[in-house]
Amino acid sequence: MTELQNYITSYFGITNQNMDKITSLFNESELQKGAYFTKSGQYCEKLSFIKSGYIRVFANFNDKEVTQWIATKGYFITDLYSFNFKQRARWNIQALTNCELYTIDKENYSLLKNLVPNWTAMEKQFIASCFVQLEDRVFGHLSLTAQERYDQLFKSTPELFNQVPLQYIASMLGMSPETFSRIRKKKIS
Repeated sequence: MTELQNYITSYFGITNQNMDKITSLFNESELQKGAYFTKSGQYCEKLSFIKSGYIRVFANFNDKEVTQWIATKGYFITDLYSFNFKQRARWNIQALTNCELYTIDKENYSLLKNLVPNWTAMEKQFIASCFVQLEDRVFGHLSLTAQERYDQLFKSTPELFNQVPLQYIASMLGMSPETFSRIRKKKIS
């Protein structure tokens, strides 16, 4: 679980003793291309760290799929609303490629607050960081042009453009496939 341990160490500053407690609650798992991590309307009872692969978070809206996010190696994935509040999932979460995951179920996740000192504070810091990323994405959608959103994503994760169907990236960026294609064509020329 080296990738998971490295992430937890760098992000949370966890000691070796606590690291063993945390990682012992995760199981290695695989999600095959096309398989669902969870579907809208189900209960999501797990949280996973992506060791490898790409996972799309999307919803069906007005007879079309709207991609909210494409998660890559080094990110956690869950339907947070369902996982935290025991509600039905709002999102479909599906593997775009074969994925390797480190997964913790809800029951084991609830043990962390008893096993790791300061877990509640660390969890709060993590969620606050996720919220800041979400604020940045919303602000980007409100303030940046389609070209600027494309450039920003391409700069941060260029490999995404070779691994994921382009219509999903266009949807995630809030643009039509035609607009995305025009921008991409300009960049390639």
